[in-house]
Amino acid sequence: MNSQIIGWDVGGAHLKAALLAPNGTLKQVLQVPCPLWRGLHELEVAIDMVMNAFRVSSALHAVTMTGELVDLFANRREGVLAISRIMQTKLNCAPNLNCLKFYTGVLNPALNSNLNPNLFRPLSVTGFVSFDEVEDYWPFIASANWQASASFVAQKIECGLFVDIGSTTTDFVLLENNMPACIGFTDATRMQSDELVYTGVVRTPLMAVTQKIEFKQEMTSVAAEFFATSADVYRLTGDLSSEDDMADTADAQDKSQLASARRIARMIGHDVEDATILDWHSLAEQFKLQQILRLQTIAKKHFSRLDYKNNKQTIVLIGSGAGGFLVAEIAKKLAIPYINVADLIVLKTENTELQINDIDSNTIAVRRQASVCLPAYALAYLAQQFFENQQH
Repeated sequence: MNSQIIGWDVGGAHLKAALLAPNGTLKQVLQVPCPLWRGLHELEVAIDMVMNAFRVSSALHAVTMTGELVDLFANRREGVLAISRIMQTKLNCAPNLNCLKFYTGVLNPALNSNLNPNLFRPLSVTGFVSFDEVEDYWPFIASANWQASASFVAQKIECGLFVDIGSTTTDFVLLENNMPACIGFTDATRMQSDELVYTGVVRTPLMAVTQKIEFKQEMTSVAAEFFATSADVYRLTGDLSSEDDMADTADAQDKSQLASARRIARMIGHDVEDATILDWHSLAEQFKLQQILRLQTIAKKHFSRLDYKNNKQTIVLIGSGAGGFLVAEIAKKLAIPYINVADLIVLKTENTELQINDIDSNTIAVRRQASVCLPAYALAYLAQQFFENQQH
C-alpha cells in the first residue's frame, strides 16, 4: 500500500473520520458536529473541517453511515443515495476511479428477498462497493457502521460481548470463534433483538431513561418532557469528556454544572434552587444507575446465548464509544473481564510496532479518540485489508 486511507462514519449528529498511514499507522482521528437533519450543507461543512484538519492531498476513502435515518430524508434509500452523492462530490472521486468505496458489511440475503441474488457474497465476507453500485446495494450500506466495528473487534477477540455506547445508541454484538454472532442485521431487526438500543450518554432525553427516580430517599415520577439529556447527567458525574459533548442542550443554554443541574431538576418538577448542588449530583448518579441497570440486563440476555459449560474460550466484555465507561462498570457488576477497545488498536512506527512503554500522551489520546470513533477507525482498518487484497 502506498496510499493513506480515511475511514468516514457519517452519522446524523456527528461526522467521524480516521486517517491511517500507508503502513496502517493510526495518524489522526476527528469527530465534528454534523446536525444532518438541518440540511446536506451541514455534511459539506463537516467534510471540509475534516479535510482541512487532516491536510492530505490524496487518499483512499471508505464510507459508512447512519445519517440516512434523519428526518431530512423521506426514507433510508433516499438518505443513502443523497449522502453518497455528497461524499463522492466533496472527496473529488470520479465514479470510474477506485479511490472511494462504500461499506456494505455482511451481505445477508435475508435483508431483502427482492434484491438480485447475484449481489450476495458469503456471510463471512465484508464488502465494499463503488459509487456507481450504491443504488443496487443501498439496503446493505444503510446503518452498517456497527458491522465494521464488530468485524474489527472479532479479529482480535475470540469470545465475548462487544458493547459500543455512543451519544445516542448502544450496539450489542456477541462474538463467538472470532466471528460476530448476530441475530439481526437491519435497524428494525436489531431493535427487536436488543442488539441496537436507543440509549446513549449525550443525546438521550432523560424521560427515556426511566419513569421513576429516587431523590432524597423518596421515589418520584420523571416528567415526560424534553427538559434534559443524558449529557447533563454525565457532566455532573464527571464521566463525559468535553470533546464528546458536542450536542446542543435541551434548553439551548450553556453546559456548566449549574445549568446541567437546573435542567435535571426540571425533570422531577423542581428548580435548581430547591436543593444543593450535591443533591443534584446525587440525582445524576441515580439516572446513571438506571441506565446501567437497563444495559446490564440486556448484556446478561446476550451472554445467555453462549454455552458456558461447553465453551472453553475466555469470555470478556469489550467496551467502546463515548460511553465506554459504562461498559467497564457493567463488567465489574457482572464480574466479567473487561477490555477497552483502545487496547486493541495496534500502533506502529514506520518500521515496527510500538511497545506500551514507548507510547506518549498524544498517541494515547489519538488511540482513545479512535475508540470513541470506532466505526471510522475500524472501517479504515478493514479498507486497508480490502485494498491490499485487490493489489495481490
